[in-house]
Amino acid sequence: MNPRPADRLTIAVAQLNPIVGDIAGNADKARRARAQAAADGADLVVFSELFVSGYPPEDLVLKPAFQAACRATVETLARETADGGPAIVLGSPWVEDGNLYNAVALLEQGRIAGVRFKVDLPNYGVFDEKRVFKPGPMPGPVNFKGVRIGIPICEDIWGPEPVECISETGGEILLVPNGSPYRRTVVDERLSVAVARVKETGLPLLYVNQVGGQDELVFDGASFALNGDGSLAMQLPALKEVVATTRWERTAAGWRCIEAPVVPLEEGDRADYAVCVAGLRDYVNKNGFKGIVLGLSGGIDSALCAAMGVDALGPDRVRAVIMPYRFTSQASLDDAASIARSLGIRYDVLPIEDAVQGLEKSLRPMFEGLPRDVTEENLQARARGTIVMAISNKFGLMVVTTGNKSEMSVGYATLYGDMNGGFNPIKDIYKTEVFRLSRLRNGWRPDGALGPEGPIIPEYVITRPPSAELREDQKDEDSLPPYALLDPILERLVER
Repeated sequence: MNPRPADRLTIAVAQLNPIVGDIAGNADKARRARAQAAADGADLVVFSELFVSGYPPEDLVLKPAFQAACRATVETLARETADGGPAIVLGSPWVEDGNLYNAVALLEQGRIAGVRFKVDLPNYGVFDEKRVFKPGPMPGPVNFKGVRIGIPICEDIWGPEPVECISETGGEILLVPNGSPYRRTVVDERLSVAVARVKETGLPLLYVNQVGGQDELVFDGASFALNGDGSLAMQLPALKEVVATTRWERTAAGWRCIEAPVVPLEEGDRADYAVCVAGLRDYVNKNGFKGIVLGLSGGIDSALCAAMGVDALGPDRVRAVIMPYRFTSQASLDDAASIARSLGIRYDVLPIEDAVQGLEKSLRPMFEGLPRDVTEENLQARARGTIVMAISNKFGLMVVTTGNKSEMSVGYATLYGDMNGGFNPIKDIYKTEVFRLSRLRNGWRPDGALGPEGPIIPEYVITRPPSAELREDQKDEDSLPPYALLDPILERLVER
């Protein structure tokens, strides 16, 4: 005789920051989250897409040893659920009949109670899943405490078919593990897609997203839940690890979330700034660097990058180098020092005159009689690039590059010079946005930032005409259209 289906469920949402390839570390993170969920009385804890391997695993997931390690870890975690604590919904790579799937497993009472495979594999933008995974069959629900739970994985809710299949085969609740990276419009897009699936089926939906930086991607979390009528039942914060408890009740109209946190999200420039900081923090920490070093010119780009570095890592892990040459103005030197002091970071002044002159002397036999041009300008940038890379090698600090998206898009940068480095926190920020974010940070500090409150970038740095200072009286607009004109053109070319 089957037990009566549950009328109440407590579901914990594990919005966490896994590390790609760190199977053991991710498993331990899952154990800690499960222990917290147990303390909160949860019946079930749900993790994000491919949590065991980290997302996106890219070519790592093609290695048989890695596949086997992921499978063994899922089996171990399944056995641990025999302790009477919460069941687990866990994403992992999964090999079945020689095929590799993006899968999710229900772990309950010491066993793997069910496995479902991702049907719709994204292969656009930053996604490359069709190359490594096979699409699974249309998913039916899994049975948990007599409740039929559908588990469509991420992209599976962006079209109607997988959720329609779950609904038609008796699904009652949708749990959606995700690895959805941030872009400006994505929060509204996710909500719109989720509402469409809820309206089509009448089923409530719990959307669980990964959080944290992974190479060039930043996953913003912002997990949410919708009731069957489309009303918002849960909203978790962006860019923050959290294990949140949601309580659900069976009603005459179906399952309904009756208790869950609802936290407002930052939007617009505030969200952009916080995402840049989170991406830098995780890139440095996940790759094991002691901190960062950057060239501080006194200009707005390096000032904003330094501010993001301090907000991400704290002043003790950020080091600045001021590298003047004959074209560097006293105003730039003063502003660079002022920025460093306001951020509380160490800075060193290393003039590059001798380095540049040494390079020109070595090249003189080949360049004799030729006019000076951009070649000599680039020697200055390359001397600076060599210096910051040497500091990186000596002290175990990662070099932060500071070119904005406008410069990168038109090639207004020096290869092996100011393009040297490991990570650029403003690489997706146009110059006009750099101005906006600098003013924003002077009047606002994001939640969890490690930098100081109050103005940190002098107003003159924001308002004076941008210059690379590689020749006398040089201005960016000598070579480029005004940024107010250039950036809308680039946005249409690059984004649209």
